[in-house]
Amino acid sequence: MKKDISRRDFLKYLGIGTAGTALFEGAAAVPAIASGGEHPSFKVPPSKLKRAKETPTICAYCGCGCGIIVYSENNSITHIEGDPDHPINLGSLCPKGAGISDAHTVVEKIDKRVPNKNRVTDVLYRAPGSSDWEVKDWDWAFSEIAKRVKKTRDASFELKDDKGVTVNRSEAIAHLGSASLDNEENYLLHKMHRALGVVNLDHHARL
Repeated sequence: MKKDISRRDFLKYLGIGTAGTALFEGAAAVPAIASGGEHPSFKVPPSKLKRAKETPTICAYCGCGCGIIVYSENNSITHIEGDPDHPINLGSLCPKGAGISDAHTVVEKIDKRVPNKNRVTDVLYRAPGSSDWEVKDWDWAFSEIAKRVKKTRDASFELKDDKGVTVNRSEAIAHLGSASLDNEENYLLHKMHRALGVVNLDHHARL
């Protein structure tokens, strides 16, 4: 049989139910114990982060540029968390950001992380038409990049456009920025590319 309940009765019953739930949970709850304290039923272990090195950085995945705090010990990442002081994510992280430590180390077993064997740490070069990758050193890579940039710029540099307007540009080179770059790095890259005559500049946060 349906019974009409007035608004006053509804609020009264709601208050009684809430108070009862709070009393029940309060009676069953275990008092909070600070790290290192003792309780008759258990002992809280010391925090693993207490002895770790804390390094603030930026997530390298998407274009959001969320702030991350990396905790490391003995050259191994032990914990990742969002930076609560960062204006973009305010301490929150998506699943990819929370698992970014796997790019450096992976969990072998509980409380033990080892270097990720799938992480590329060498310069890999594949010659045109080849299906094999060759390991090169960084000096070779920097020199090769510089030679190719100069060759491309010299072959494509445009002093004036079709209307005779001075443009000093090269449209054969483009640059796409990264979320891991800060303002200072972006400034230097922008100045360098402008000096080369590059006009196709963008940042992947906008894409």
